[in-house]
Amino acid sequence: MIRVGLGYDLHRLVTGRALVLGGITIPFERGEDGHSDGDVLLHAITDALLGAAGLGDIGEFFPPSDPRWKGADSRKLLESAWTAAREKGWRLENLDAVIALQAPKFLPWRERVRESISAILSAETDRIFVKAKTGEGLGPVGEGDAVEVWAVCLLTRD
Repeated sequence: MIRVGLGYDLHRLVTGRALVLGGITIPFERGEDGHSDGDVLLHAITDALLGAAGLGDIGEFFPPSDPRWKGADSRKLLESAWTAAREKGWRLENLDAVIALQAPKFLPWRERVRESISAILSAETDRIFVKAKTGEGLGPVGEGDAVEVWAVCLLTRD
């Protein structure tokens, strides 16, 4: 069996928060506003994996109304969701994500982020890819007020 999952997330950038992408804190004057640590990349990946496995979405697994998830480490959320998918027999073939972010530049951080995601998922780094695009000055991303991510994964099981 082969399944594709698509994940998406969008967070406002605010002062007083760390910018966390893929479990890596990236130096910047603003970070994601969110109930957990705001890691928009890991949130989109979590949704993609849960969707492909037919297990729901991140809001069902970790409801923002539940105070246990306030400030939660998104690495732990992804790890928990991926454990649930693996328990159903799913294997990750590949994961691809696009980050839309005006600043800071993502390229210097890409390999560390890929390695971080690979470690969380216990997957080979060559199965994980992340790239970034700017907003070209358009909309909330282009004006530097938000970051958004699309993630797609391919899962298989016998």
